[in-house]
Amino acid sequence: MEITKETKLADLLAEYPWLKGEMAKVNEKFKMLNTAVGKFMMGKATIAEMSKKSGMDADIIISRINELISNHSNQ
Repeated sequence: MEITKETKLADLLAEYPWLKGEMAKVNEKFKMLNTAVGKFMMGKATIAEMSKKSGMDADIIISRINELISNHSNQ
């Protein structure tokens, strides 16, 4: 799966369900994905929106997610 700024978090988690528990490694603010509000936002949020909410550059988010996926695949 190619991850871009337009990639929806829900699509990403559908492909890699284990990633939800790892997102706090990308940014501490992503811990909220495990809350009721986070679950609601997951359906709509894109990487670009996650970037705005966290104050973290979208390209860095994408890079860190790709690292997590690569590391998980190599286990």
